[in-house]
Formats: sequence, structure tokens, C-alpha cells
Amino acid sequence: MRQLTKVEIERLKLLTEKSVEITLIEPTKTGLEKSIMDATGSVRAYFKDKNVHDYELQSQGQKSKIQVNSYLINPDGLIQSVASLYRPNTKNGDPRIWFKGLGSYAKSNDILGIISYENDLYVVNVTQLDFESLINGIDNNPLKELVNEINLLSREVADELLMLLRKISLKGAVPAMLQADTAIGRTLETLLGISINSSKRPDYKGIELKSFRDKKGNRKNLFAQVPDWGMSKFKSSAEILNEFGYNRGDDFKLYCTVSAIVRNSQGLKLKLDTDVRQLIENSDKATVGDFVVWGLETLHKRLLEKHSETFWVATDTLIIDNKEHFIYKSVEHTKKPIVPQFDILLEQGIITLDHLIKRTPVGKVVEKGPIFKIKPNALNMLFPPSQTYNLLQK
Repeated sequence: MRQLTKVEIERLKLLTEKSVEITLIEPTKTGLEKSIMDATGSVRAYFKDKNVHDYELQSQGQKSKIQVNSYLINPDGLIQSVASLYRPNTKNGDPRIWFKGLGSYAKSNDILGIISYENDLYVVNVTQLDFESLINGIDNNPLKELVNEINLLSREVADELLMLLRKISLKGAVPAMLQADTAIGRTLETLLGISINSSKRPDYKGIELKSFRDKKGNRKNLFAQVPDWGMSKFKSSAEILNEFGYNRGDDFKLYCTVSAIVRNSQGLKLKLDTDVRQLIENSDKATVGDFVVWGLETLHKRLLEKHSETFWVATDTLIIDNKEHFIYKSVEHTKKPIVPQFDILLEQGIITLDHLIKRTPVGKVVEKGPIFKIKPNALNMLFPPSQTYNLLQK
């Protein structure tokens, strides 16, 4: 799929804000002429997750084709359609999809969103339709009605945690409980009475806490996840460090950001293979090439485990008597992430990963990641409606 435009990204944000899970597809000129599109890995995973269809269980040939009631969304109404999901006898049975009437609904290289709701499929033209006026306008229309029906919320534990955070904010500048990058989170957890441990479970009664120093441009941590070493060429963080590390002071380390858009100074880049459902890290060294792999389902599971509900706590810092102090000033409250968006944001370089590996002078290899991070101001592309609270206001 091509890189999304800024306008298309803003339109996807509006869907995410309404808790709408979506998968994307891009018809080609040849595909529109022949009434055929590849059902990409992302589309197949979405259909399987929504119990629409499992291509893995489908035999080849027209006799095994299934059809799903569908609609093409226009500003003034729904166009009745039908989705044909099949695997042809040719081309190794590569999964295919087609929507009746799509040839007159979309142009080649338009980005189309597919939404599953109550056993039907809805196709919306992300490239052509003005989502802002349709979703937030005063007039009813098919897109507005659909996204409003999908949207829902709940509050109880969040209110309790918010009250505790307001009490902490009244303390003013709180001294850091240790001198380290992690001090901001450790200090807040201690103030809340949360024991420090290595659990991957959310911090407070199912709500994950992510506190960060509120500096413009800082990316936000999503979660840490090591590669699937069994499927990877390299079998440990030590091997990655040996191949790409560098000397810094007393340590030999690899501290770098890796993106799917551009190679970094170490020649590293991410690749998304939606057909085999893998995220792959690649080196431009001919002797290395692809060297570690993550299963996308594993990353999705970690995202859901970590961020079913999250408080992102923005914090100001200041130095008093040569010691860092924290003022916990505001909270952005997000709920269950829209999982299909994760893959899109990886592919678009909005979600990246950081290696934080070093070998100490005594020879011990320490790995704090890989940490998957999201760009600032992009939370509303991954999470549905967020609410922001000023902790300093009574």
C-alpha cells in the first residue's frame, strides 16, 4: 500500500476517535479493470478477527467462493453491494476480494476503508470523502450513523485513579525517588502505592500508567517486546549488538531508532510483510539482510495487554537543590486501541522501535527494549476517544 497523505491520515484519526476498527485496501488500475483485488494479509487478519471469513480454511475455485452482504458509503446514501471472497485455481490460490460496483465508486490508488459491523461490510473511500463534514456535521448521513453506532465508553476505575492523581498534583514539585530515565514513572507508581515489579500487566486495576516528561517532540512508549528468536537469523540481543554496536564511554552500545520509512545511520530499517503477518528488521549489509522477526499477532497481543486502558501523565520537571523534581500536571485518558491501525502506523513510520542494548565493562549485555514508540500527537490515530484532564485545576 502506498504512503498515506496527511489528509487521509487525518480522516483515519476521526474514525479512531469513534472506536471504529478498520482495514485498508488500495485498488490498482488493472484491478479495477478486471474486477479483482488481492486480499492482503491485513485484510485477511481483519476478516478472521471479525469472524467474517477465514481464507486459510477456504479451498480454491469458484465453488468455494463466499459472498458477504456489503455497502459502499456515499454522502447521500448507501449503495447496495456484495463482497466476493475467493481463492482462484490459478496463481497458487492467492486470496482475492471484490466488491460489486467498486469500479464506479473508486479510482485507482484510492485508499479504501473496510468496516465490519453486524455481519455486513461497509466500504468507505478515505481518499475522496470529506470525513470531517460527514462525521462532525449537523446532518445525518450513512457514515455518521455507522460510526456513532460503533462508539461506546465506560468510566468507574478511571474516575478513582483520576482522583488519586489530582491529590498527588496538589503536592506540587515531588522529588525524584532515583536518578534515572525511569525515575518519572517509578516515582508516580510509588506515590500511588504500586509495587515495583517486572510484570507486563497494566499498573492500576487494569489501567496502564505512562508518565513522560512533557517536552515537544518526545515520542511515547507503547510497550517492549523482544523478537521471535526462533524465527530470526540472530538469536539474541548480544548478536545484534555485536553486529551494529559502537563504543560510547565505557560501554559498547546500540541506542537507535528504527523506522519502516528510512534507514537509520546503522543501515537498519523495518519491513512489514502483511502476507506472512510479520514485522522484519533488515540491515543494508549484504551479509546480514533480514535478521530479526516479530509476529504481528504477538505485537497486537502485547498492545492490547498493555493498553486496554491507559493514563498518559504529562509531567513538568525542574531542578531543586541539584535534584530533579516532578510536577504531574495533566492526563490523557485512552481506551482499547484500534488494533488494525497498529500495522498501518508501523508502515507509515508513525510507530517506530528503539534498540537500547549495551555491554558493560564487565561484559554483561543489558537490553531495555526493543521499545515500540509512537510519535507525539499521534495517540488519536491508535486509540479511540481520548479525554484530557488538567490535574492542576481544582
